[in-house]
Amino acid sequence: MRILVGLTMSALMAVAAVQAFSPRHTQPLAATRLAIEKIQFNTVVQSKAALVAGGELGKLLYSTNQGQDWQQAKLSKDRQALILQVAFAGDGMRGLAVGHEGWILQTTDGGLSWTEVAFDEKNGEPLMSVANIEGHRWLAVGAFGRAVQSSDDGRTWSAYQLPEGVEDKHLNRIVGAADGAQWLIVGERGLVLRSHDHGQTWKQEPEFYNGSFYGALPLDKNGWVVYGMRGNIFVNHNAAEAWRAVKIPAPISIFSGASMANGEVILVGQGSMVLTSQDHGDHFSMHRLGGRATLMDIAVGQNGAGWLASDQGLMPYKAEDLKSPAK
Repeated sequence: MRILVGLTMSALMAVAAVQAFSPRHTQPLAATRLAIEKIQFNTVVQSKAALVAGGELGKLLYSTNQGQDWQQAKLSKDRQALILQVAFAGDGMRGLAVGHEGWILQTTDGGLSWTEVAFDEKNGEPLMSVANIEGHRWLAVGAFGRAVQSSDDGRTWSAYQLPEGVEDKHLNRIVGAADGAQWLIVGERGLVLRSHDHGQTWKQEPEFYNGSFYGALPLDKNGWVVYGMRGNIFVNHNAAEAWRAVKIPAPISIFSGASMANGEVILVGQGSMVLTSQDHGDHFSMHRLGGRATLMDIAVGQNGAGWLASDQGLMPYKAEDLKSPAK
């Protein structure tokens, strides 16, 4: 009997030893979900490789499946400085991100990874906006009239001289038209600078509003819409035409927008409000997407749906959301 028990125990130990050292196929860990609804985002844009967003603490995220999943982009240095805008060149792969402390990051893979090219924590005023002017030339603008340019796709930068009188004004946005020749820079105290020659020279528009402009959108035939504080929107359908104020239902500040090929204009701002125009910016309807978020930017997809960057995270929307009026 003792021999039988001993043989049984030996067999069990042998089986246990085999199981202990045999290869095991573990289940893959669940993907870590980024809490995109808890991060403040100031910018969202579609590149050729991904949907790219940037915001607080230097966060740069991307999604390669239209927002179903988000991943943190690789950064050469994590400064945790606020990202204010991401912009891409026409090829959709070369891009720059700008923010506080004069932070500039460069990407060549559509926003999946970024390399720091400039940072100045002591004397670096915020850079508010950046744009690919032409070819490898970029221009970035920011606080207190600061402007810097690069002729090598953002690898090196030098000071850029704008017209006199803008030194003490914040430059909030630089925007180009489809032809590549027409550009606007808008900013504090009604500042509008216009260029007709690919950003080589700039001329200040006669003052027509004394509040801050936060952005601009190009229209067809060299027209523009500019927008800013307390719902102030102005439209200009050609360079010879005077700027005309456009009335909207509520005095909400407007921070970004998109202009479509069919003439539709979309603007986003305070209180989760979206303004849409079907007549090239002459009249606007107001829509609320729910909640009270401050909408900072919009990326429109091909089917009319898209994503919004806000102080309450990244928010998807559907085309039909922009068809129901605000309540």
